[in-house]
Amino acid sequence: MTDDGTGLLTIGKLARATGLSVRTIRYWSDEGALPPATRSAGGYRLYDAGSFARLELVRTLRELGLGLTDVRRVLTGETTVAQVAAAHVAALDARNRLRFAAADLPDDPTPDQVDAWVELVELIQEPEFRAAMRRMIEFNAADRGPDVPTGSSLWFMSRLIRSAGDALRDGVEPGTPRAAAVLRDLIGDADPAAVLKRLQAVADPRLNRYRELSAVVNGWDRPSARTEQFGWVVAALESQVAP
Repeated sequence: MTDDGTGLLTIGKLARATGLSVRTIRYWSDEGALPPATRSAGGYRLYDAGSFARLELVRTLRELGLGLTDVRRVLTGETTVAQVAAAHVAALDARNRLRFAAADLPDDPTPDQVDAWVELVELIQEPEFRAAMRRMIEFNAADRGPDVPTGSSLWFMSRLIRSAGDALRDGVEPGTPRAAAVLRDLIGDADPAAVLKRLQAVADPRLNRYRELSAVVNGWDRPSARTEQFGWVVAALESQVAP
């Protein structure tokens, strides 16, 4: 964050917090998908907590194959994430209509890109993978409204990444009183067993593999799975619900 106590993040710190490159964030910002919250006196872009959640949504929509035009339509309210999710769920059930990046090999692919493309095509034919992707889409379609269950929205996942990252950095072990305090701050009065069940519903390693393969095929930056942060929260929740 900046040093002025405002809680704002520079583009570099936002990149480090999300695992995305500065170049990618700047491009999305230039294209209107992630406008800065404000600018510093020197004209540098600054982002806030809302920008963090918005960036996670942009990344998810891009991973689902949406162009930046459609992403902007979602973010400006011309369409909704739920409508986009419904369209992609329908596409998942029609193999020839999948809008994944598997078909976007470059004209002169490397051997690694060809291998990744072959594995990606095979992956998206698996019914289990399509079911996992459907769960992820439904998860990402959740808003921040009061009726959204804890553990089923992008906003929650953004907070999870930050809270678990802090706990890991501070050496907090799952199952300890300090971990219980972190969980209380993260999930409030929600039932830990219910939150754990919702998180486990989208914890499919095939989804991370899909992101990795898509990145190789398209020449993107390697995505951050946040497996350490996610694993910490799952372990902490499991310690709470253990008999």
